[in-house]
Amino acid sequence: MEKRKHQTSSRQQRGPAGSGSFFRSVLHWTGKLLFSVVRFFKWQLDHLISVKQRLYLRQIIFRSDTPQGKRFDTILIMLIGASVIAVMLETVSEFHQSNWWVFFVLEWLFTILFTVEYILRIYSARNPAGYATSFFGVVDLLAILPTYISVFFMGTQHLLIVRALRLLRIFRIFKMGHFVKEGAIVISALQASRTKIYVFISFVVLMAIIIGALMYMVEFPHNPAFSNIPAGIYWAIVTLTTVGYGDVTPVSAFGKFLATLVMILGYGVIAVPTGIVTAEISGRVMNLKDFEYRECQRCGQTEHHVGAQHCHRCGARLSDS
Repeated sequence: MEKRKHQTSSRQQRGPAGSGSFFRSVLHWTGKLLFSVVRFFKWQLDHLISVKQRLYLRQIIFRSDTPQGKRFDTILIMLIGASVIAVMLETVSEFHQSNWWVFFVLEWLFTILFTVEYILRIYSARNPAGYATSFFGVVDLLAILPTYISVFFMGTQHLLIVRALRLLRIFRIFKMGHFVKEGAIVISALQASRTKIYVFISFVVLMAIIIGALMYMVEFPHNPAFSNIPAGIYWAIVTLTTVGYGDVTPVSAFGKFLATLVMILGYGVIAVPTGIVTAEISGRVMNLKDFEYRECQRCGQTEHHVGAQHCHRCGARLSDS
C-alpha cells in the first residue's frame, strides 16, 4: 500500500516537470524552425542582393536622414495609417456587409507588404537579433501575425490594430526629436519610481479588500447589491479610483458614512502616485539640461551630451544630422 502511494506521489511530482519539459521542447523546436526559415530566406536573398545593395537597402530602411530613407518611411507611414483605418472600418457592420471582399483583399495586401518589409529589415539590419527583439522589431512582427493566425482562428485579424504603434516612427521620420526626448524622460521617471508605485498599489489593493469586506458586513442584510465580499471589493475599487459607476451603492447609514470616507480617501489615491512621478520627472528635467537628442546609428542611444562627437555607449561617431 505504501509502495503504491509512493508511486502515485512520484507521478504527481513528475507531472509538472513533464509538462514543463514539453513546453521547453515546443519552444526549442519552434525556435529551430524560425531559425531555419530565416536562414533559408537569407540564403535566397544573398543570391539576389549583393553586399553593396544590402548596405544601400540598410540606409533606405533604417536611415531617415537621407532623401530615399525619408521617402521610404513616409510611404510606410501612409500604408500603416491606411491599414489601421481599414481595420477600424471593417468592424462597422454597414461597411463590412457590402464591401467584405474589399477589406479581405486590403488585409492580405497590407500584410504581404509588411511581411516583405519585415524580412528586408531583418536581412539588412546590422544586428538582426537586436532588431528582432527591440520594441519596434516586436511591434513589426505583431503587425503581421494576426492575419496568418486568422487562417486558423477567426476574429484574430482585428488584433491588426496593433499596427497603430508603428506610427510612432513618425517622430523619427520628421525629426521631432524633442518629443522623443520628453517621452524618454517620462518613461525613465516611471521606471525609477516603479518600486514606490508598486508598494502604493499593493497598499491600495489591501485597503480595497478590507473596505470591501467591511461594506459586505454592513450592507449584506438589507442590500442585495453587496451579496458577497468580491462585490464589496469591486465597489471599493470603483470608489477609491473616483470612477463611481453608481451601479452599486450603500443604503444603510453606516454604509453611507463608510462610503464618504472612501470617497475622500480616493483623492489621496490620485495624488500620491502623481506626486511620486512628478518629483522624478522634475529631477530628470533638471539633470538633462546638458543633454540633447542625437540618435546613434550603431546602438540606437538617443541621449548624448551637448557637443558630443561620439556615442558614450558604443563609441561610434555621431552624425551631424
